[in-house]
Amino acid sequence: MTGKGRRVVEPNKFLRAARERTPSRRAPGESMGRAELAEAVCEWLWQTTQARYDLDRHTIARYERGVVRWPRPPYRSGLRHVLGVCTDAELGFGETSVAPVATMAGSTADRGTGPELEAVLMDAAGESARFLEIAEASNVGELTVEQLHTDVRRIAHAYLKVPTLPLFARTRALRDRAFTLLAGRQRPHQTRDLYAAAGWALTVLAWISVDLGKPDAAEDHARAAWACADNADHAGLRAWVRATQHTAAFWQDDYQRAAGYAEDGQRYATGTAATFLASAHALDLARAGEAPRARLLLQRAQEIAQTAEPEPDELGGPFTCPTDRAGSLWSDTYLALGEASAALTIAQRAVARFEAAPAESRNLGSERMTRIQVAKAHLAGGDLDGAAEALSPVLATAPEHRVRPLLHRVGEVGALVAQSGHQAPVADTMLAGIAEFGQHPVVAELTA
Repeated sequence: MTGKGRRVVEPNKFLRAARERTPSRRAPGESMGRAELAEAVCEWLWQTTQARYDLDRHTIARYERGVVRWPRPPYRSGLRHVLGVCTDAELGFGETSVAPVATMAGSTADRGTGPELEAVLMDAAGESARFLEIAEASNVGELTVEQLHTDVRRIAHAYLKVPTLPLFARTRALRDRAFTLLAGRQRPHQTRDLYAAAGWALTVLAWISVDLGKPDAAEDHARAAWACADNADHAGLRAWVRATQHTAAFWQDDYQRAAGYAEDGQRYATGTAATFLASAHALDLARAGEAPRARLLLQRAQEIAQTAEPEPDELGGPFTCPTDRAGSLWSDTYLALGEASAALTIAQRAVARFEAAPAESRNLGSERMTRIQVAKAHLAGGDLDGAAEALSPVLATAPEHRVRPLLHRVGEVGALVAQSGHQAPVADTMLAGIAEFGQHPVVAELTA
């Protein structure tokens, strides 16, 4: 203390040490300078928030001299990222406290109830009042959180209805906004809501990654989404994360692992999530060759679907499973079980439901896959014309929606046509259309 009530400014040795042990990106063998550190933080903030910040070397110097002990939340977040630490304390940052009251000689009992004791009591009350300001402080408002969840819902509804690359970019930006806000201070219920928004965005990124042929990348997104679901304590999000993990494993032909995810997800599922996971579980087991269990689970899934209702906050898009989408999974299960007639009946019924659904809620991705199952069931029964008619709308899919699973299933139809040995012109037309379809995948559209 230099005089009564004045605080000595002490250098922030932690921040300086963290900077000096961070290698420079410009000068190999040297440590990162203040200007380079400031630029790296601003660059990271731009990448994650799409907002410009003006941190410079002079401000870093003020931090290191200890003049500023509690920088703005974005700067603390950026410094933690660039310098590779987990907490503000590792960089010597802490909330600015009030100047401590000089220790009085003797105890308060010795001092009685004089002016000194009153000053101590009032100072303590002032400290508590300032803590109240901290406790009530938040870097987000209720409308900010609401907007994040509105954006998630819009993205889910737009899934497979708009070009994939812009949707991926929008989803990634939303995830980053939620992460940046989480690095600041907010009330506990706001923190849970931010984790939920981040978790839903990560789950969408995982679905898109599967569609682009990267199920391994999808699993990374899904693991992070699961951590968000845990922090948000959100059962519905947990259920759909497990559904996503099932999907990533399924498209790697790892049906046993997919079944494990689908089974575990049912512990958290309500509404149509329960229908999806039970149906997916049956399909996984059928693909894995466990026919008796698959049939039992298929019956159970159909029973669940009879009473399942969408949850009030259900997002839609890939995160809902009405009977048309469930029918797609059931028909695929019947095909895996070798029951083409039952598959055809279920699939045609599902296609009719898709066609009757309102445009804003129509799941075009599942509809295309179901039409392929109609074509496969026709081929199993020797009906080449029926298969061609069922496949025709699928082959008309725009290139920006020719995702990897769809290409895979269309290729399977081509293999079945070739194996059938049909010499009819319709077979040649189908094979030519399938070959052309595969030349224009969504990945080509994204990298053009």
